[in-house]
Amino acid sequence: MAKGYWVAHVDVDDMERYRAYIAANAAPFAEYGARFLVRGGAKEIREGQMRSRTVVIEFADFPTAKACYDSVSYQDAKALRDPVSTGDMEIIEGYDG
Repeated sequence: MAKGYWVAHVDVDDMERYRAYIAANAAPFAEYGARFLVRGGAKEIREGQMRSRTVVIEFADFPTAKACYDSVSYQDAKALRDPVSTGDMEIIEGYDG
């Protein structure tokens, strides 16, 4: 079965307050077996426009990725993120060749 991924592009307006979101999302990510593949880091934009921060999170499969996002514990964490950041995020099924 193909893995599931969250791919997010985020602009953070208040990193100090955003850290509360990072702390709060640790529990649901652990519960759903999330693994960070990209979490910020150096980048070069080669085409188009992107937000300042890119995050890619891997899950065991697409249903697990969706279940984590929909969980009460993640939605509680997201409520901390929403007022201090702007972003685009998709949940996507990986390629299983």
